[in-house]
Amino acid sequence: MKTIGLIGGMSWESTVTYYRIINEEVKKRLGGLHSAKCLLYSVDFDEIERYQKEGDWENAGHVLGEAAASVEKAGADFIIICTNTMHKVNEDIEAKISIPVLHIADATVKQIQRTNVKTVGLLGTKYTMEQDFYKSRIESAGIQVIVPDEDKREKVNNVIFDELCLGYIQQESREYFKQVIQKLVDSGAEGIILGCTEIELLVKPDDSIVPLFDTTSIHAKESVHMALNTN
Repeated sequence: MKTIGLIGGMSWESTVTYYRIINEEVKKRLGGLHSAKCLLYSVDFDEIERYQKEGDWENAGHVLGEAAASVEKAGADFIIICTNTMHKVNEDIEAKISIPVLHIADATVKQIQRTNVKTVGLLGTKYTMEQDFYKSRIESAGIQVIVPDEDKREKVNNVIFDELCLGYIQQESREYFKQVIQKLVDSGAEGIILGCTEIELLVKPDDSIVPLFDTTSIHAKESVHMALNTN
Protein backbone atom coordinates (compact mmCIF):
# COMPACT_ATOMS: atom_id res chain seq x y z
CA MET A 1 0.00 0.00 0.00
CA LYS A 2 1.32 3.43 -0.96
CA THR A 3 1.22 6.30 1.52
CA ILE A 4 -1.24 9.06 0.60
CA GLY A 5 -0.17 12.63 1.34
CA LEU A 6 -3.15 14.87 2.03
CA ILE A 7 -2.94 18.67 1.86
CA GLY A 8 -6.03 19.65 3.84
CA GLY A 9 -7.62 22.27 6.03
CA MET A 10 -9.37 24.06 3.13
CA SER A 11 -11.67 23.71 4.98
CA TRP A 12 -11.06 21.15 7.72
CA GLU A 13 -14.79 20.32 7.53
CA SER A 14 -14.29 18.60 4.19
CA THR A 15 -10.86 17.22 5.12
CA VAL A 16 -12.57 15.19 7.84
CA THR A 17 -14.76 13.68 5.11
CA TYR A 18 -11.72 12.82 3.01
CA TYR A 19 -10.10 10.97 5.92
CA ARG A 20 -13.28 9.03 6.66
CA ILE A 21 -13.95 8.01 3.05
CA ILE A 22 -10.34 6.98 2.42
CA ASN A 23 -10.29 4.70 5.45
CA GLU A 24 -13.74 3.31 4.76
CA GLU A 25 -12.69 2.50 1.20
CA VAL A 26 -9.48 0.77 2.31
CA LYS A 27 -11.47 -1.31 4.80
CA LYS A 28 -14.03 -2.15 2.10
CA ARG A 29 -11.34 -3.31 -0.32
CA LEU A 30 -8.97 -5.09 2.07
CA GLY A 31 -11.26 -6.07 4.94
CA GLY A 32 -10.31 -6.86 8.51
CA LEU A 33 -8.56 -4.12 10.47
CA HIS A 34 -6.99 -2.50 7.43
CA SER A 35 -6.83 1.30 7.27
CA ALA A 36 -5.07 3.78 5.03
CA LYS A 37 -1.42 4.74 5.24
CA CYS A 38 -1.62 8.50 5.00
CA LEU A 39 0.00 11.75 6.08
CA LEU A 40 -1.99 14.95 6.57
CA TYR A 41 -0.70 18.51 6.41
CA SER A 42 -3.56 20.79 7.45
CA VAL A 43 -3.00 24.45 6.59
CA ASP A 44 -4.54 27.53 8.21
CA PHE A 45 -7.43 28.26 5.85
CA ASP A 46 -7.71 31.87 6.98
CA GLU A 47 -4.35 32.57 5.35
CA ILE A 48 -5.24 30.75 2.14
CA GLU A 49 -8.66 32.41 1.88
CA ARG A 50 -7.06 35.84 2.32
CA TYR A 51 -4.70 35.12 -0.57
CA GLN A 52 -7.69 34.04 -2.67
CA LYS A 53 -9.54 37.29 -2.01
CA GLU A 54 -6.43 39.34 -2.82
CA GLY A 55 -5.76 37.36 -5.99
CA ASP A 56 -2.35 36.49 -4.57
CA TRP A 57 -2.15 33.00 -6.02
CA GLU A 58 1.65 33.09 -5.98
CA ASN A 59 1.82 33.17 -2.19
CA ALA A 60 -1.01 30.65 -1.92
CA GLY A 61 0.95 28.33 -4.20
CA HIS A 62 4.06 28.84 -2.11
CA VAL A 63 2.26 27.84 1.10
CA LEU A 64 0.77 24.70 -0.44
CA GLY A 65 4.00 23.85 -2.23
CA GLU A 66 5.90 23.95 1.04
CA ALA A 67 3.19 21.80 2.64
CA ALA A 68 3.48 19.24 -0.16
CA ALA A 69 7.28 19.21 0.16
CA SER A 70 6.95 18.51 3.88
CA VAL A 71 4.57 15.63 3.26
CA GLU A 72 6.87 14.17 0.61
CA LYS A 73 9.81 14.41 3.00
CA ALA A 74 7.74 12.60 5.62
CA GLY A 75 7.25 9.66 3.26
CA ALA A 76 4.19 10.23 1.07
CA ASP A 77 4.18 8.43 -2.28
CA PHE A 78 1.75 10.86 -3.93
CA ILE A 79 -0.27 13.96 -3.05
CA ILE A 80 -3.94 14.83 -3.03
CA ILE A 81 -5.04 18.44 -2.51
CA CYS A 82 -8.27 18.23 -0.50
CA THR A 83 -10.02 21.11 -2.25
CA ASN A 84 -11.09 21.97 -5.78
CA THR A 85 -10.24 25.67 -5.86
CA MET A 86 -6.61 25.37 -4.85
CA HIS A 87 -5.87 23.14 -7.81
CA LYS A 88 -5.42 26.53 -9.47
CA VAL A 89 -1.89 26.40 -8.04
CA ASN A 90 -1.34 22.76 -8.94
CA GLU A 91 1.68 23.57 -11.12
CA ASP A 92 3.29 25.54 -8.28
CA ILE A 93 2.84 22.54 -6.00
CA GLU A 94 4.20 20.07 -8.55
CA ALA A 95 7.28 22.26 -8.98
CA LYS A 96 8.16 21.74 -5.30
CA ILE A 97 7.94 17.94 -5.25
CA SER A 98 9.08 14.88 -7.16
CA ILE A 99 6.06 12.70 -6.40
CA PRO A 100 2.80 12.88 -8.41
CA VAL A 101 -0.31 14.89 -7.59
CA LEU A 102 -3.64 13.16 -8.18
CA HIS A 103 -5.68 15.99 -9.72
CA ILE A 104 -9.28 16.21 -8.53
CA ALA A 105 -10.61 17.21 -11.97
CA ASP A 106 -8.90 14.22 -13.61
CA ALA A 107 -10.48 11.86 -11.09
CA THR A 108 -13.86 13.50 -11.73
CA VAL A 109 -13.51 13.20 -15.50
CA LYS A 110 -12.74 9.51 -15.09
CA GLN A 111 -15.98 9.07 -13.15
CA ILE A 112 -18.07 11.10 -15.62
CA GLN A 113 -16.71 9.04 -18.51
CA ARG A 114 -18.18 5.92 -16.90
CA THR A 115 -21.62 7.43 -17.65
CA ASN A 116 -23.32 8.76 -20.77
CA VAL A 117 -23.15 12.34 -19.48
CA LYS A 118 -21.71 14.78 -22.03
CA THR A 119 -22.79 18.12 -20.48
CA VAL A 120 -22.32 18.97 -16.81
CA GLY A 121 -23.28 21.87 -14.60
CA LEU A 122 -20.49 23.05 -12.32
CA LEU A 123 -21.03 24.32 -8.78
CA GLY A 124 -18.14 25.56 -6.65
CA THR A 125 -16.45 28.69 -5.41
CA LYS A 126 -16.60 31.66 -7.76
CA TYR A 127 -12.94 31.00 -8.60
CA THR A 128 -13.70 27.46 -9.73
CA MET A 129 -16.86 28.42 -11.63
CA GLU A 130 -15.46 31.54 -13.33
CA GLN A 131 -11.79 30.82 -14.01
CA ASP A 132 -10.38 28.44 -16.59
CA PHE A 133 -7.99 26.27 -14.54
CA TYR A 134 -10.70 23.75 -13.62
CA LYS A 135 -13.27 23.96 -16.41
CA SER A 136 -10.65 23.57 -19.13
CA ARG A 137 -9.44 20.33 -17.55
CA ILE A 138 -12.98 18.92 -17.79
CA GLU A 139 -13.64 20.31 -21.26
CA SER A 140 -10.37 18.93 -22.65
CA ALA A 141 -11.88 15.49 -22.09
CA GLY A 142 -14.78 16.37 -24.41
CA ILE A 143 -17.28 17.21 -21.68
CA GLN A 144 -19.19 20.49 -21.96
CA VAL A 145 -19.32 22.61 -18.78
CA ILE A 146 -22.01 25.16 -17.93
CA VAL A 147 -22.14 27.36 -14.84
CA PRO A 148 -24.87 29.37 -13.09
CA ASP A 149 -25.57 33.01 -13.87
CA GLU A 150 -23.39 35.63 -12.15
CA ASP A 151 -25.83 36.42 -9.32
CA LYS A 152 -26.24 32.74 -8.56
CA ARG A 153 -22.48 32.19 -8.63
CA GLU A 154 -22.08 34.91 -6.02
CA LYS A 155 -24.73 33.40 -3.74
CA VAL A 156 -23.30 29.89 -4.10
CA ASN A 157 -19.85 31.23 -3.23
CA ASN A 158 -21.21 33.03 -0.17
CA VAL A 159 -22.93 29.89 1.11
CA ILE A 160 -19.68 27.95 0.75
CA PHE A 161 -17.50 30.42 2.66
CA ASP A 162 -20.00 31.88 5.14
CA GLU A 163 -21.80 28.65 6.02
CA LEU A 164 -20.34 25.34 4.84
CA CYS A 165 -16.70 26.11 5.64
CA LEU A 166 -17.86 27.00 9.15
CA GLY A 167 -19.92 23.84 9.53
CA TYR A 168 -23.32 25.54 9.21
CA ILE A 169 -25.90 23.52 7.30
CA GLN A 170 -28.98 25.62 6.49
CA GLN A 171 -32.16 24.19 4.98
CA GLU A 172 -32.77 27.49 3.20
CA SER A 173 -29.41 27.17 1.46
CA ARG A 174 -30.15 23.58 0.50
CA GLU A 175 -33.36 24.73 -1.17
CA TYR A 176 -31.46 27.46 -2.99
CA PHE A 177 -28.87 25.01 -4.29
CA LYS A 178 -31.68 22.72 -5.48
CA GLN A 179 -33.10 25.64 -7.47
CA VAL A 180 -29.70 26.41 -8.98
CA ILE A 181 -29.25 22.75 -9.92
CA GLN A 182 -32.66 22.66 -11.57
CA LYS A 183 -31.81 25.80 -13.55
CA LEU A 184 -28.62 24.13 -14.79
CA VAL A 185 -30.62 21.05 -15.78
CA ASP A 186 -33.07 23.27 -17.65
CA SER A 187 -30.07 24.73 -19.49
CA GLY A 188 -28.94 21.30 -20.65
CA ALA A 189 -26.90 19.80 -17.82
CA GLU A 190 -27.12 16.00 -17.74
CA GLY A 191 -25.16 15.82 -14.49
CA ILE A 192 -23.85 18.20 -11.83
CA ILE A 193 -20.28 18.45 -10.56
CA LEU A 194 -20.18 19.35 -6.88
CA GLY A 195 -16.95 21.21 -7.55
CA CYS A 196 -16.28 22.31 -4.00
CA THR A 197 -15.40 19.76 -1.36
CA GLU A 198 -17.85 21.31 1.13
CA ILE A 199 -20.97 21.11 -1.07
CA GLU A 200 -21.47 17.42 -0.32
CA LEU A 201 -22.20 18.48 3.26
CA LEU A 202 -25.31 20.29 1.97
CA VAL A 203 -26.47 18.67 -1.27
CA LYS A 204 -27.40 14.99 -1.49
CA PRO A 205 -28.33 12.75 -4.45
CA ASP A 206 -32.06 13.11 -3.70
CA ASP A 207 -31.73 16.87 -4.24
CA SER A 208 -31.19 16.46 -7.99
CA ILE A 209 -33.01 14.71 -10.82
CA VAL A 210 -29.69 14.17 -12.62
CA PRO A 211 -26.53 12.45 -11.34
CA LEU A 212 -24.35 14.36 -8.90
CA PHE A 213 -20.58 13.98 -9.18
CA ASP A 214 -19.35 14.51 -5.63
CA THR A 215 -15.71 15.46 -6.09
CA THR A 216 -14.81 14.78 -2.46
CA SER A 217 -15.91 11.16 -2.63
CA ILE A 218 -14.57 10.66 -6.15
CA HIS A 219 -11.15 12.08 -5.29
CA ALA A 220 -10.85 10.20 -2.01
CA LYS A 221 -11.80 6.86 -3.57
CA GLU A 222 -9.48 7.39 -6.53
CA SER A 223 -6.63 8.06 -4.09
CA VAL A 224 -7.28 4.65 -2.53
CA HIS A 225 -7.30 3.10 -5.98
CA MET A 226 -3.91 4.69 -6.61
CA ALA A 227 -2.57 3.68 -3.20
CA LEU A 228 -3.55 0.06 -3.69
CA ASN A 229 -2.51 0.13 -7.37
CA THR A 230 -5.58 -1.84 -8.41
CA ASN A 231 -7.05 -2.01 -11.90
